[in-house]
Amino acid sequence: MDKQPLLFELGKPGRIGVDLPALDVPAQKDLIPAAYRRQTPAALPELSQIELVRHYVQLSQRNFGVDNGFYPLGSCTMKYDPKINEQVARYPGLSQLHPLQDEETVQGALEILYEIEQALKEISGMDGFTLEPAAGAHGELTGLKLIRAYHRDRGDLARTKVIVPDSAHGTNPASTAMCGMEVVQIVSKPDGAIDLEALKAAVGKDTAAFMLTNPNTLGLFESQIEAIAKIVHDAGGLLYYDGANSNAIMGMVRPGDMGYDVCHLNLHKTFATPHGGGGPGSGPIGVKKALLPFLPNPRVACKDGHYSWVNSPKSIGKVQAFNGNFGIIVRAYAYILSMGGTGLKQASMDAVLNANYLKAILAQAYDSPFDRYCMHECVLTSKKQQPYGIHTLDIAKRLLDYGYHPPTIYFPLIVNEAIMIEPTETETKETLDGFAAAMEKIAAEAAATPELVHTAPHNTVVRRLDETLAARKPVVRWTAPEK
Repeated sequence: MDKQPLLFELGKPGRIGVDLPALDVPAQKDLIPAAYRRQTPAALPELSQIELVRHYVQLSQRNFGVDNGFYPLGSCTMKYDPKINEQVARYPGLSQLHPLQDEETVQGALEILYEIEQALKEISGMDGFTLEPAAGAHGELTGLKLIRAYHRDRGDLARTKVIVPDSAHGTNPASTAMCGMEVVQIVSKPDGAIDLEALKAAVGKDTAAFMLTNPNTLGLFESQIEAIAKIVHDAGGLLYYDGANSNAIMGMVRPGDMGYDVCHLNLHKTFATPHGGGGPGSGPIGVKKALLPFLPNPRVACKDGHYSWVNSPKSIGKVQAFNGNFGIIVRAYAYILSMGGTGLKQASMDAVLNANYLKAILAQAYDSPFDRYCMHECVLTSKKQQPYGIHTLDIAKRLLDYGYHPPTIYFPLIVNEAIMIEPTETETKETLDGFAAAMEKIAAEAAATPELVHTAPHNTVVRRLDETLAARKPVVRWTAPEK
């Protein structure tokens, strides 16, 4: 692929992209103090309009997104979502509201907030939700604050420790530390499941909660979840559901029925727009009845068809300005209504089927560390390629040459050289077969021509970077070459 010239390298003196009308008001040369003005004209490129337009359009076409390619990032649910969700969120009656409007003028918006809470309660088996958190990690922090408030309200001040498995998302221990609580890590068994004996040894009178994703980050369902819940509850702790992987269980099993007391759901992953690019997101927190009084204020209540804000005197207070990322909530509401209960269940079933389909194909060419059915994502490794000097990073880079966004790599941390693949429910068999074929070709290349894989990518705009240098000293602006 030929290198595209940078904007400042384009153009010729005298070219213009637009003719501005003549100034028809008195010139004000001193509006900006002299100390803040350039002493010499800025060295801007002189371009025609078509040069400028083509430059930015070509840059935009370099972006990779779920709308133009397969995006198999594991533990992320980067799935395609119908565009009707986007259209609904842009309705003027929703997109042009102001959060400080009187509740009488926003009854429709309050109805949406109320109705999506009812839907999330049904989906998760919880008794109430707050829609304020702006992301999954923000939801985690909120959930832990609720758990802390619950224990303090009961006078149980010694409960300051939160148990997390070694396979947990990194946000779990980070949120715990942010909440001022102590992290206690327990190991997983060789089959990827929670070690019940390790959990029994970890719980005690100082246990506030156990944070557990189910299915876990290995894409495996914790079949001992009822026993896990009993161990935690018998010790006086609460069970927290990290809902990042709930795309695998919608309509089939509910966190509330598994024994969870607190649950976060990522609307921006499971129910609405694929997350990424810095947001926005939405990570509502659901709780069982005992924790309802501590939910952030305010919440929406409905009486005789009228919607209003209500507050609880025991609330932990607000966790975000106003009432959450309303636009994402609207998208999720549209998604849930259009899918219905049957559709949500089918989505999960298809996601699980697709992941197991890919795992069955790729387990021939790649190492599969867990000999059991997975849920919505599968974990492979580059163990079979390592004798040729090829590692997971090399495989990911080579995938770029075949036009695929790489899956998540080197996570979960407890799997050496991990390759985590989440195909989601929205991809066709043909897309999955194409991805599998590319992965199989790379495995064959690793054995026959390892240097080809080790030096990939070869036909992208930017070749292989020094990962460490790019992170520590990124080049974020153009500078003129030295003459």
